[in-house]
Amino acid sequence: MNATELMDIIQSGETSRVQFKQEMDDDKIAAEMVAMSNAKGGIIIIGVQDKTGKILGLSYQQLQHYNSRLANIANDKIKPPIFVFSETVTLITENEEKRILVLSVSEGINKPYKNNNGVIWLKQGADKRKLTDNSEIMRLFQQSGNLLADEMELYDTSINDIDDRLFAAYFKKEFKCSYQEKGLTYEEALKVKRVLRNGRVTLAGLLFFGFEPQTIKPAFTIKVVYFLGNDISSNLYRIKPEDLNGTIPELYKQGIVYLRSCLRHTQQGRGFNTIGIMEISQIALEEVLQNALVHRDYFKNAPIRVLIFDNRVEIISPGKLPNGLTVEDVKYGNPAIRNNQIVAFGTHTLPYSGLGSGLKRALTEQPNIELINDVEGEQFIVKIPRPPEEYS
Repeated sequence: MNATELMDIIQSGETSRVQFKQEMDDDKIAAEMVAMSNAKGGIIIIGVQDKTGKILGLSYQQLQHYNSRLANIANDKIKPPIFVFSETVTLITENEEKRILVLSVSEGINKPYKNNNGVIWLKQGADKRKLTDNSEIMRLFQQSGNLLADEMELYDTSINDIDDRLFAAYFKKEFKCSYQEKGLTYEEALKVKRVLRNGRVTLAGLLFFGFEPQTIKPAFTIKVVYFLGNDISSNLYRIKPEDLNGTIPELYKQGIVYLRSCLRHTQQGRGFNTIGIMEISQIALEEVLQNALVHRDYFKNAPIRVLIFDNRVEIISPGKLPNGLTVEDVKYGNPAIRNNQIVAFGTHTLPYSGLGSGLKRALTEQPNIELINDVEGEQFIVKIPRPPEEYS
């Protein structure tokens, strides 16, 4: 990093990825390293006053001493250990040379990281906070690929929570023969397909083959509202049915039926006797809804929302994009699979390819779709404009 770049960063103040420290404090530096490793990485600038951004600089002795302590902090005060890169940058301020120590911390690949007291820190804006919520901790494990929500066993479930007819039909569709013809018992087949583990039903198994999955996981529904107007805070609605319940394939079918029933179907220049065309591409809606059901974050105990306004449709799925994926990535069909087993089941029960090309296909059909990766709100929002009624 050169002096000009560093000066620009300092003048912009502290952020989620930039922290100032006047001097080295091992425990505080370790906490910042942990928080950055658990987030998107960042830099810690030592020799700058954190309250004012004033450049104070460090002496030669301080630089030597601080650099020698960095390895101990990264190895002994952070679990699992991390690697940090340090460099000294000389700035000229008030007609005086001042040396600054810059520590670069990468986003970790083995989350969650914690200090030697077992505290997990996470960045929150320019500050950091202790992480105590189990679901948030599990999401950090998920980001490292060490824990998959859809393969987790569900407490107080058993083989009796599985609809054997649904599973048998699925098995035959995937393998072109029954599990009996494969020489498997019913229970063995459930275990082979990771529907049953250690006598309990997995989340993916429940969501595809369970009897009334929402009796066990009530939040995993689709909430649907057709508002009067364009304001989500409005208490006026045209249609507000009960939440959609059922397995993922059932939720998908109900969601499409709901959208088709609410959206306008018009001639669009065709003859009177032709069937009306929906104002928004049905293919685009199918792809977006499937994407929400298959790729949402199932560590978040929240429903998918399908909201219809006078000027747009919004489909909101819990969880930001996983593993550093960006909106540009998904636009061009670059997948990062969060729910491996749900994807596997979806390829045989939904009109779904599993190739990561769904949103790309939706954009081809409906180019004016807006994709929003709401990192702070931890949700992924798809907005599809509706044409004005007179032009539908």
